[in-house]
Amino acid sequence: MLVALTGTPGTGKSTAAELLRRRGREVVEISDIVRSGRVSTALDEERDSLEVDTDELDEVVRQEYGRGTILVGHLSHFLSVDLIIVLRCRPSVLAERLRARGWSDVKIRENVEAEGCDVILVEAVESGAAVAEIDATSMSAEQVADAIEEVLAGEREKYAAGNVDWSDEVMGWF
Repeated sequence: MLVALTGTPGTGKSTAAELLRRRGREVVEISDIVRSGRVSTALDEERDSLEVDTDELDEVVRQEYGRGTILVGHLSHFLSVDLIIVLRCRPSVLAERLRARGWSDVKIRENVEAEGCDVILVEAVESGAAVAEIDATSMSAEQVADAIEEVLAGEREKYAAGNVDWSDEVMGWF
């Protein structure tokens, strides 16, 4: 099974992935593939972000990585995978995490709005792959890694897509 570990930046993907790697899982960061130069990219100056050709990325992944690999990154759900695990984080907590990283107010707002509106979850569900959703807001990195292991072992009901709801917080924005 090829697995995507995705979520809005700041939800804990890379931290949990490192723990999974230490546990013996094969983990590949999408950003490492992109930085290797094997995939076309373009700078979106207006949004101050790197645009990645996800079709090329998917081709590289299909050629170089086998079953059992966990692909980590906020674009991984666009790839040909069997299972997508979406990490979620309450928008107000996410904003603080991104602020602590020194992100600009514009990038923080963009990502908090995406999280509040379930953008990555919706994209994941639309892919047609199996989707699990983990609310990592109050979990330690170890707990997130444990939850991912549960999903990989077959626990889907506990982490069914649609169980996380930020509408109470989002409605407070208006």
